[in-house]
Amino acid sequence: LEVSFRAKMWANVFFHLMHSEHLSPATRLLLMSSLPEHAHYLRSFHAQGNWLTMEMSGLAMIAVAWPEFKLAPAWIAYAKEAMSESMKEQVYPDGVQSELSSSYHEVALNNFALFLETLQQAGESLPETYTAPLEQMWHYLAYTVRPNGYGLLNNDSDLRSNREKLLLRASQYNRPDWLYLATNGNHGVRPEGPPSVLFPWAGQLIMRSDYDADAHWAFFDIGPWGSGHQHNDKLHLSVSAYGRDLLVDGGRFAYRGEIAQKFRRYALGSESHNVLLIDGKGQAPGPKVTESPLDETQYRLTADFDYARGDFDAFNDLEGSAKHSRAVHYVRGKYWIVVDHVATDRPREIEALWHWHPDCVPTLKKGQVVATDQVRGNLSIIPAGKQQWNVALVRGQETPQIQGWYSPEYNRAEPATASIYSTRIEENTAFVWILYPSEGAAPAVKARIVSRQPGSLTVRVKDADGKREIEVKFLE
Repeated sequence: LEVSFRAKMWANVFFHLMHSEHLSPATRLLLMSSLPEHAHYLRSFHAQGNWLTMEMSGLAMIAVAWPEFKLAPAWIAYAKEAMSESMKEQVYPDGVQSELSSSYHEVALNNFALFLETLQQAGESLPETYTAPLEQMWHYLAYTVRPNGYGLLNNDSDLRSNREKLLLRASQYNRPDWLYLATNGNHGVRPEGPPSVLFPWAGQLIMRSDYDADAHWAFFDIGPWGSGHQHNDKLHLSVSAYGRDLLVDGGRFAYRGEIAQKFRRYALGSESHNVLLIDGKGQAPGPKVTESPLDETQYRLTADFDYARGDFDAFNDLEGSAKHSRAVHYVRGKYWIVVDHVATDRPREIEALWHWHPDCVPTLKKGQVVATDQVRGNLSIIPAGKQQWNVALVRGQETPQIQGWYSPEYNRAEPATASIYSTRIEENTAFVWILYPSEGAAPAVKARIVSRQPGSLTVRVKDADGKREIEVKFLE
């Protein structure tokens, strides 16, 4: 990577200081004599994945910036072939880079785009099999953007604003729908159909009430583990509403150094995500990639609601067998119903984790409800059914294990409350949660399970708008 970074930066330094007395002829000769060595290294010893995108964009930069090198045409030809093949290998048909991490998707995207722009300066072209997926990669960033302009925080990602990038690319690609998303509907053209979107190869569902700055927004992960930078977080759910992040992913913390030593295991583990622990055990690694998209029976997006479900059955060092299935039903503009079903061969201790943004100060209310009471932008977690829970609110805990921490960007760690619901089950059991957002004070909401059938149950939710009964299907 350092070799590719030098190649790209040296081109800027060399030509911008072309007429500067501070860049001596001897320095220029030393730099230029080293460039073929850099090109040879990038050509012969590159890696794969998003590293390849960085290395090949460096190789192309050398060839385009200094075409007088005898091997420049060969370097371009090799880089074009390698990058075209890498595009096929790295990017799913729905435009998502296979690591399934928002930040590393952007790393690959930026280098794929830089490679194209570098070749265009030399009058070189790339086939549609390269350029079409590139647009799809921008499409993914546009359609996953939060109402506040920030992208996903998932796997090894940082919380980054994508608004300005999308405004630029919306103009470049003539995509008024991207402009609409990036400006909360103030400019551009509203996308057709429901405001939610599912990426079937990545297995990622984005749920929205609309596109305005106060809209409900949620992220549900039912896809593969990812080809790199993965966290053990399948079936994780994040929620934002009324301009505020409410339920969050823990973040990546750091890869090395003091923060990494303290928090990296927590970042990678299920403990920092909104999932279930079974007998205290988190998820084990899952399949890195998928050969097919989600089955259409696993999701449905309509004008009135969104629905998706997934399952996971591999837990670290767990005795016997257990499978966690989660179904999410979003009543558009109202609330989320989450059904967690645990199929087990023996009694189990269950912990349901719900992690809050650091700005949220949740408290335990009547009926085992955990809710915030902020001036604006609140959420209530309402258990339905007769299951008895022990509820703990943990913030900034270091012993006996790390819990209740959040990392919005690399090398940062800050305390954040985790609501931990604990219970014991004797056999296969389904749990139901209502995630009810509100702009102001949380309203009085009642929820109960009114019927059960194999593979599904019906939930009745009563709020200020009256009663509503919804059947939610899950996997057994």
